[in-house]
Order: sequence, then C-alpha cells, then structure tokens
Amino acid sequence: MSPEPDLVTGDAVVLDLRLARVASRGLALAIDALIQLVVLLAGLIVVTVAGPGDDALRAAILLSLLVLVRVGYPLLFETLSRGKTPGKAAFGLRVVRDDGGPIRFRHALTRALAGAIVDFGPVFVWGAVALICSLVSEKSKRVGDFLAGTVVVMERAPQEVAVDIVMPAPLISWAAQLDLSGLPDDLALAVRQYLARYLSLRPEAADSLGWHLAQEVAERIGTPVPPGVPPWAYLMAVLAERRNRSYPPFSTN
Repeated sequence: MSPEPDLVTGDAVVLDLRLARVASRGLALAIDALIQLVVLLAGLIVVTVAGPGDDALRAAILLSLLVLVRVGYPLLFETLSRGKTPGKAAFGLRVVRDDGGPIRFRHALTRALAGAIVDFGPVFVWGAVALICSLVSEKSKRVGDFLAGTVVVMERAPQEVAVDIVMPAPLISWAAQLDLSGLPDDLALAVRQYLARYLSLRPEAADSLGWHLAQEVAERIGTPVPPGVPPWAYLMAVLAERRNRSYPPFSTN
C-alpha cells in the first residue's frame, strides 16, 4: 500500500503536511465541545441567578449566548491562531486552505457557520452530518471545509527540501530593508518547495504559481515585486534574507 498522499496544490507542488483523519479530529472536537459546554453552563448559571426576571428576555439572552459560543468560539480561535482551536492545538492539528496556505477570517467564518448550522447542528450531540461527510471524503472534509475551501492537517516538522537558497546579487541591498515579521512559516515552506521544484514544473505552471506566491508574500511583508524582477528571484531573495536573519553567517575579524 502506498503511503498517505501529502497535500498537493493545483500546480502539483507537494506540501509536507499530512491530512488529519476522523479519529484525531474527533478527539480535538471533544475538547472544544467540552470547553464550549463549560462556558454555556457558566452562562446559564449567571443568567439564572443574576439575570432578568422576565422569562422571554432570559430565553433571548441564553439563545444569544448559545449562538455566540457555537459560532464565536471557532471563529475567534481559528482567525487569531490561523487555523487552530484549543482542541486542535492539543492534537497538533491546523486548518489550512486547500493549497496549503493559512486561512483568513472568511474561511473561519464559513467553517463556523456551517459547523453550527449543518455539520454539528444546534446541539453538541448532533454530529452525524460531519461524521458521514468526513468518512466519505478523500481528505476527511466536513461540509464547512468544502464550503470554505479548507482542509485539516497534522502539523509536523517539514522534511528538508533540497534547494540552495542563494541571494540574487542585484537584490542584496533591497532585501536588507524588508520587514519579514509578517511572513508565516507555512507560506515560507510553500515558497521553498516551489523553488525546489521550479525546474520540474511546466513553464506556464511555474510562472503562474510563482506569481501567485509572490503576490501573497508581497501582501504579507508589504513590499511588492520590484519592476523587472521575476517572481522566482523575488521569492528567492525573501527566503535568503529570512534565513540570513535567523542564522547570520559566521564572520571573522
């Protein structure tokens, strides 16, 4: 039997991310559900003890709390941590886009709404839709993943990709001025693997994916591709500068 396939982008760039399966996702969900249940119980106690005397108003508050917890909990954590809830973090899981990139607010919102309405329903015990959908999906996707264009993966140390990251000489001074604090590890990994497979890609695929990655990197670091510089050179310069700042070259007097 062949090993479990890694996540592959539309342009056949393999990302070293192993897909999470139903068992690990179920355990992560159990932790998240327990946390949400505790919050709801605490809110119920507070509203019952110190809430308004009007039954209709009390019911409205409890309903609002339920919606806030069921939708707001995953939305908040997956947006702020780029794909993790406490349950997912406990089992080393993360939600990423289908192309392996980090999710954004709209992805987290779509997943949260679909989870509350379709996948798990209005109560915690109703998860049949999510379970069945995950079991029949090749990538263990639930409805929210299909709608948001996401997949849940297991985080692990990526395998080293055989590629020499060399700073293009004309970009040395330019790269030294870059602010790379906004460049996440997963996007840097995707760029590194793209560069490693650049020569093996079809020219049109290499150009298309290079342009896409360059635009995403530019958005993260706030610096566009300089005029006349090909995307691969831009990406190479960014990674080389990132490496040099993390591991300064040894110098002698």
